[in-house]
Amino acid sequence: MVSIEVHRKKREEVYSELTDFWHDLNGSEYALYDFVLMTEQEISEIKEATNRIGQIFFKTAKLLRNSEDPTLLQLDIPKEILPFIRHQSLPVEAVIARIDLVKTENGLKILELNADTPTFEKEVFHVNAKMCREFSLTDPNQGLEIELGKAIKKAIGEACFRTKQAHEPYVVFTSHGDHIEDKYTTTYLMELSDLQARYCPLEKLRIVKNVGLFDDSGRKIDVLYRQTYPLEQLILDRDEASQDKVGIQLLELVIAGKLVILNPISSFLLQSKAILAVIWGLLEMNSPYFSEEEKEWIQLYFLPTYLEEDHFLKSEIKYVKKPSFGREGDTVEIYEGMEKIAEDTSKTYASSLPIYQQYVELPSHPIQTTNGKKMAKLLIGSFLINGKASGIGIRAGNQITDNGAYFLPLGIKP
Repeated sequence: MVSIEVHRKKREEVYSELTDFWHDLNGSEYALYDFVLMTEQEISEIKEATNRIGQIFFKTAKLLRNSEDPTLLQLDIPKEILPFIRHQSLPVEAVIARIDLVKTENGLKILELNADTPTFEKEVFHVNAKMCREFSLTDPNQGLEIELGKAIKKAIGEACFRTKQAHEPYVVFTSHGDHIEDKYTTTYLMELSDLQARYCPLEKLRIVKNVGLFDDSGRKIDVLYRQTYPLEQLILDRDEASQDKVGIQLLELVIAGKLVILNPISSFLLQSKAILAVIWGLLEMNSPYFSEEEKEWIQLYFLPTYLEEDHFLKSEIKYVKKPSFGREGDTVEIYEGMEKIAEDTSKTYASSLPIYQQYVELPSHPIQTTNGKKMAKLLIGSFLINGKASGIGIRAGNQITDNGAYFLPLGIKP
């Protein structure tokens, strides 16, 4: 048996070889020196589920785009973004999206979709390969890092073509400069794109109303790649001195064709978890909007989800209360009847419209940490890149997967 000290030393040696990676976060262990195995059949099933779920969501986006404003407001879409939400700059709704899946005794189930600002890319597409080599495993994401870079480059090119820019576009990748995970995720994607692009932190960008967005050197930006900057936060941004609504001004530049942002505005249309209730409601209504095959997929992969908890109270089924716009498990609560049996202590999204989703238990798996072995709950993150299934990664944490969850490398079972 390897001692804790030997394990800690080996982990530090291996992860220290990676540049610009946060194997520790906020003074705590994040990336595990350990692994979990899946069969090729399991990987194939995850990819099939991801493609099918993605098709359901993207088809729902077309329905929502043609809906009236009051309908979108009922789904917690902020009123400030309504003038922009129907804008579509690409044939796909999102360049990079991530579906969170859980493996249950009844098959794979989707918990939610992060269509607007998913993270976990560097772990899945880059670091996982390093750890598979370390443990002599086959990487399920082999070759997909190159495809991710090509997809980013293609999306930027296509978006610029649609805005009919005659010159070579000036591309800037941005994030909060003081957030290490966001910054290094963003610079990683920039490097993968293989473009003459530049990183500039959000706090150094400047907007000139109706003219354009400028970097810290005063150069006008044509494409802003904001992988970690959520639109629900952007629309609230104001200039500290003038109190101008600079977030709204930025979206106005997009609509006017003076700026491209990626992920596109259309990705935000699917960010509200209330969309899960829309999809399930259409299934229960036997709506002709979905084909019979698509209804089978919804029945297979989606969990009963509503905007009220009545169904679960009547049927005495355990359920989860989630904010429509929430991240990292923040504000999530688990109920059995009227009794709250678990919750995340953070309440950042308490004012967001809640949805109620049938509870499923995440599978347990032993993990090796720097403080010894422990049991953890596993959550599958499966990426949609330009609408197609791509990389897969594992987070290990609690039943409510919060920002304290670990990255657990994934290999293919021999």
